[in-house]
Amino acid sequence: MDNQSVELITRLVLEALGEKAGAPEAGFAVPVGVSARHVHLTQEHVEALFGEGYQLTKKKELMGGQFASNEQVTLVGTKLRAIENVRILGPVRKASQVEISLTDSLKLGISAPIRESGDIKGSSPIAIVGPKGAIYLKEGCIVAKRHIHMSPKDAQAASLKDGDMVSVQIDNERGTIFNEVKIRVDPSFTLEMHIDTDEANASRIKTGETARIIR
Repeated sequence: MDNQSVELITRLVLEALGEKAGAPEAGFAVPVGVSARHVHLTQEHVEALFGEGYQLTKKKELMGGQFASNEQVTLVGTKLRAIENVRILGPVRKASQVEISLTDSLKLGISAPIRESGDIKGSSPIAIVGPKGAIYLKEGCIVAKRHIHMSPKDAQAASLKDGDMVSVQIDNERGTIFNEVKIRVDPSFTLEMHIDTDEANASRIKTGETARIIR
């Protein structure tokens, strides 16, 4: 038996025993949160859209010190295609960013890249319209890459670290497996996998249902 065959058999045996180096605990359960389209704004852009001195008002607390605000805006893409009633998340940021789904991207007539939140360099331009004005972002519109938020305690329990990539299985009638799911670890995070509305609809999963990390 050649060395390549020996290595292959050894790897298969280790995986079957759940002893693959660096692998997370098999079947580690993670609640799912479906992330709808939303906007992050700088204070300057909040005031451009809602008026001088305007402050976002809190509707619902979210993890990591964020909140869903009561304020909503309209997104405008090419050929004046628009999506109304898009919620703003606070608090304000250093750079404005729009997160949409691929279906939204097609509707708006733009080509938003799949990126991690905050990685907006060279991303799609988009216009945002509020009750008191409008702004145009030369870059800033993305489709958020699927990811899992974890506290350090959860990461330790799952044998994972910040930046790891895993696969996640949804055990329902669609039987979906999501690959390339990034682990994000921070003390302010609660355990939750974030997928967008396209991914949720395709897998027939709703916020609060459970997925499993399989590798």
